[in-house]
Amino acid sequence: MKLAILATSALGLFIMSNASLAAGGNTTALDDTAKMGAFYTDSSMKTMKADDEFVAAWKAMTDDDRASMTKACADELANADAANTHPEFCSNVKRLGGEQ
Repeated sequence: MKLAILATSALGLFIMSNASLAAGGNTTALDDTAKMGAFYTDSSMKTMKADDEFVAAWKAMTDDDRASMTKACADELANADAANTHPEFCSNVKRLGGEQ
């Protein structure tokens, strides 16, 4: 009985995770709250950390993460509209883009 419940739960979780990934087709690195949280002082991600803390968080990321965030910011700038919600963050990323 426990095995059946466990298997059913695992299947349900698998289905829900795939559905949520498919529904969020336009997500970018800027939507990853786990990574973006390092740059903000609050959980609502409204207040940016001080410049030295921002730089430290940027340098602590992997090269791939920095590249994906830089690309996401470039895409956001290229497709500028009211939905773009990261102008201050992307300004800092652009400034730090060459720093590793």
